Amino acid sequence: MSLIEKIPTMSDEDVVNLLANARRLSENGTPQQRASAEEILPALEEAAGVRAAAKAEAAAARRAAHRKPRKSVAA
Repeated sequence: MSLIEKIPTMSDEDVVNLLANARRLSENGTPQQRASAEEILPALEEAAGVRAAAKAEAAAARRAAHRKPRKSVAA
């Protein structure tokens, strides 16, 4: 199983850490590390973005669930 195939099973923290490492290696690694990092970066960036959006949606839903209903104002 390739690293890209393992991304869906990784925790959010693992994805973020791997993304940071891949970004670092894509700029400062050996030629082989740079090539490997460039190969995996798109998949990691997509996974991190999807997970961040899902977290934001879940947080918004929790906030909405805890809001008190507004009183209607009679005109």
